[in-house]
Amino acid sequence: MNALTVVTGIAGVLFGIVVGYVLGAGSGAATMSTVAAAPAAAAPSATAPVVNEAELQAYRNILASDPKNAKAATELGNRLYDAGRYSEAVQYYQQALANDAQNIHVSTDLGTALWYLGRADEALAQFDKSLAIDRKHPQTLFNIGVVRSEGKSDPAGAIQSWEALLAANPSYPEAAKVRSMIEAAKQRLGTGGIGAASR
Repeated sequence: MNALTVVTGIAGVLFGIVVGYVLGAGSGAATMSTVAAAPAAAAPSATAPVVNEAELQAYRNILASDPKNAKAATELGNRLYDAGRYSEAVQYYQQALANDAQNIHVSTDLGTALWYLGRADEALAQFDKSLAIDRKHPQTLFNIGVVRSEGKSDPAGAIQSWEALLAANPSYPEAAKVRSMIEAAKQRLGTGGIGAASR
């Protein structure tokens, strides 16, 4: 057995362990998105990570036999989102939420994916659902501001959302950036003109 065969075998075993761990709790188990909720992450660019199609298929296979497995649907949605495949991610986030409706991370990721697809009204409607779970959720409030500013040409609405974010989250790590965005939006109120949503 050569070194490449050993490495490939180990990688396969590790992937199996990871999938088993992630999905072992069974369907409907609440889980936080494995992708960090970056305070102001830009939309993935042309350099978005290449996804392992075999890994995606492994999650699809799990969902084929267990359609209510919210963890598998979330993991699949996350990987597709990170690759910039938003329309596919939307489908799996919706499937995850159908079985884990209170998962605010998935709800907000779904809204952000809708925004990147150019569906501003649907994104805002989804963010409203996130706020129904947690009215102080920083990523949701940040993203509402982005969509109001960029997608709806509503700097006043953006300011309201960002100010609510800072009021509800005094230790928000990107507070200085948000304050700068508020000031820019206030200037646009008088002049007109307009980003990347957060995940």
